Amino acid sequence: MSAPNKSYDPIEVEALKPEEIDRAREAALAAIAAAGDLDALREAKAAHAGATAPLALANREIGALPPQARAEAGKRVGAARGAVTRALAAREEELEAERDERMLVEEAVDVTLPYDRRPAGARHPLTTLSERIEDIFVAMGYEVAEGPEVEAEWFNFDALNMDLDHPARAESDTFFVAGSEGRDSGTVLRTHTSPVQIRSMLDREPPIYVICPGRVYRTDELDATHTPVFNQVELLAVDEGLTMADLKGTLDHMVQSLFGGEGMRTRLRPDYFPFTEPSAEMDMVCYVCRGASVGNPDRPCRTCSSEGWIELGGCGVVNPRVLTACGIDPERYSGFAFGFGIERMLMFRHNVRDMRDLIEADVRFTRPFGMEI
Repeated sequence: MSAPNKSYDPIEVEALKPEEIDRAREAALAAIAAAGDLDALREAKAAHAGATAPLALANREIGALPPQARAEAGKRVGAARGAVTRALAAREEELEAERDERMLVEEAVDVTLPYDRRPAGARHPLTTLSERIEDIFVAMGYEVAEGPEVEAEWFNFDALNMDLDHPARAESDTFFVAGSEGRDSGTVLRTHTSPVQIRSMLDREPPIYVICPGRVYRTDELDATHTPVFNQVELLAVDEGLTMADLKGTLDHMVQSLFGGEGMRTRLRPDYFPFTEPSAEMDMVCYVCRGASVGNPDRPCRTCSSEGWIELGGCGVVNPRVLTACGIDPERYSGFAFGFGIERMLMFRHNVRDMRDLIEADVRFTRPFGMEI
């Protein structure tokens, strides 16, 4: 019976020979040191520290050795694999530091450079002024009301006490919408925002305080002072006991808020409108000379032509017939209303000479007004 082979020499296993272990370790360390980036390091790790790496394969051969030979082989392979692991960790730390430093340089952002090479636009001054006017009256407790731009004739004319023979109902003043087969459709492009006032009185119970901005249409020729499409703002107040004095105070507050409070006031001149009675044209004192140019040839004013006043628009006490058409008792309630063109107001405030500048969408005109929101 043969005895155990206690004289078995483990170096007879090729993969576990000391020179093979040293060669595999040095090859791994060289590949790790040669890795120029993290991707190359991952490839070196798979080749020299993965499951099929030479040192991993050698580690598997240890189990085939007799017990007395395993300890020495295990120490030799473990030391080599430990050296490779430490080299991998050190090289990975170096490459990550290099990557982070390179990213700080390559991906740096110069905050002093222009953020956008394209020129910036600007809000249209008509929008800005319209919103400012709305803010003035909203602060006074008014509500912003809107309505359709294609309107029934009843809302645009009849409910406002405008008879069939009123000049505004002529095709020379109003855009009528054609019906099918050339028939009268009974609709128009609204000539003012007064239909919104009618709709407000039909939809609400008094007291009613609304401001009605919007686009309106007239058959005017486009020139320096006229345009067939323009913006208008109207105001309506219906409550118990309202008088012309309330209208005058509201107008004074508006011009003081828009043009500065010092010395700004309004005046009313008798006029006629079918939807108000009594009616008046409203003027405001010239916001440039404050009336000081009147009768003073040494101090002429181009804005008001030295007249001291600038015409704004029409106003008056709501005609009882309009209240009746909207189902409001004129014996109990009264109201006042006024309206003016926003383009005209803008031309006053900023000395715009040609209304065509307002509709040409030229950013060179709109940009100086700023981006006020």
